Amino acid sequence: MPVLLFDIDGTLVRSGGAGKIAMELALRTAFGVAEVRDEIPYSGRTDRDIGRALLACHGLPDHLENQVKLTDTYLEHLPAALAGVSGEVCVAVHDVMTAIHRRPNVTLGLLTGNVVRGAKTKLGHYGLWEYFLHDGHPLGGFGDHHYDRDDVAREALAAVTAKLGPVDPADIWVIGDTPLDVRCARAIGAKAVTVATGWHPHEELVACHPDFAFRTLADAGALVTAWVG
Repeated sequence: MPVLLFDIDGTLVRSGGAGKIAMELALRTAFGVAEVRDEIPYSGRTDRDIGRALLACHGLPDHLENQVKLTDTYLEHLPAALAGVSGEVCVAVHDVMTAIHRRPNVTLGLLTGNVVRGAKTKLGHYGLWEYFLHDGHPLGGFGDHHYDRDDVAREALAAVTAKLGPVDPADIWVIGDTPLDVRCARAIGAKAVTVATGWHPHEELVACHPDFAFRTLADAGALVTAWVG
C-alpha cells in the first residue's frame, strides 16, 4: 500500500510569501524589531528552525520561550497574510488529490516543516486540508518539535506505523520541492519525488538523485496511476 507524504509550501501551494510576511510581522509585533533582516532562508526548513534562526539573527535570545512566543504570534498573523497576497494551489494538485483521495489502497499524509496549526491554516485557506485528515486528524510529520527536517520524517514514519501497523519504508513516498525533501526521504528509507514548483529549479532537484523528478505534478500522471492501481 503506497503511503504518500506531501510537503506543503512549493509542492501543494504557493502562498505568495504569506508565511514569511506573517513571521516578519511577528518579529515586529511580539519583539519590537524595527528592521527585519532578510538573511534567513526559509525553503525546506521547519518553522521551529526558522524561528530560532530569526531570533538569533536579530539579537534576541533564541530560547524556547521566545520561540513559542514567535510561533504563536506568527500564527495570529498568518490568516490575514494569506488573505492579503495572491497565492495559488500548485499545478495539477487538485487533479492528483481527486484521483487518490479515499482510495482504499493509498494513504495520504503530510511531511512538512510547518507546525500543525500553520499547516491547517495554509491548506484550509486553499481548500486542501480535508484531504489529509484521518478520523478528523492529520497524519504525518510536522515542524512543531523539530529543528531538523530528517526528524520530521522520522516523526511521520512513526505516525504512519502507529496508524497502519508495520509499513515497509519502500512503500512510503515523500513528495516535495527542495533538496531537503529528498534528504529526509532517504533518512527513513522512503522513495523521493520532486516537483520544481517551489524555489528550486528542476536541474538542482535532479542533481539530488530523487527516484522521480517532475517539473510539476501534471507530469506525474503515470506515477499517480501506479499509486492508485
